[in-house]
Amino acid sequence: MIQFVWLIPLGFIVGAFGTLIGAGGGFILVPILLLLYPDKSPDTITSISLAVVFFNALSGSFAYSRMKRIDYKSGLIFAIATIPGSILGSVITLYIQRRLFNGIFGVILVFVSIFLIVRTKKEKIENNLAVRNGYITRTVTDIEGIEHTFSYNPIIGIIVSVFVGFMSSFLGIGGGIIHVPVLVNILNYPVHIATATSHFVLAVMSLSGTVVHIVDGVFQSSVMQTVALSIGVLFGAQLGAKLSKKIHGIAIIRSLAVALAIVGVRIFFMAF
Repeated sequence: MIQFVWLIPLGFIVGAFGTLIGAGGGFILVPILLLLYPDKSPDTITSISLAVVFFNALSGSFAYSRMKRIDYKSGLIFAIATIPGSILGSVITLYIQRRLFNGIFGVILVFVSIFLIVRTKKEKIENNLAVRNGYITRTVTDIEGIEHTFSYNPIIGIIVSVFVGFMSSFLGIGGGIIHVPVLVNILNYPVHIATATSHFVLAVMSLSGTVVHIVDGVFQSSVMQTVALSIGVLFGAQLGAKLSKKIHGIAIIRSLAVALAIVGVRIFFMAF
């Protein structure tokens, strides 16, 4: 039992940062798990991460719900769209070798680090355009009484959500690291609404992937690790949501991007 206690503070950090940027934390947790457990199979690693992402997203969603930042109507559509891809991704991990998984994940991690840096540059401009080349217009009023009006193309949103669902379950990263930038830069979501709505979508998406892993029996070998990490993320997510109101975290995100690139390169070479 003692060997799993240290996973609780790790979960807390993952939960806090993942919720802060609306990414779920899986993109931080998976590379750490790959380094900590080199003998575990890809499906075991992703099963741990997806379950932890679910509890992180669930806790974060409750926090963002109190702030009234979640676009439930659109979020539910996106969440449903992620389910087919999420199930497919979970099934495919059963048939992929660890070395191939390391190679794919290493490359993805480097691209994610670049994506994070690009995203921080674009986050400085709040998207407050009411209607611009969109098919659906939404207005979300947060707890502070601030109205966020935006418009988006639902077809693009659904297509992206299917892809995010697949990548989320296949890599165990949650998918928010892709979903949030798309919501902001392509679907015209204000940053804070995108972060909160993404967490709501992640909760549904990660749950469907976790159910697949439970059914196929993979989850049984990693229950203790998952419980310890989940305890940490439940509390960390609450802190992350509170911090999101006060800081943008640009410097933190860029520092993390550099770290992810380094870890990504290391994991990539583990494939050879």
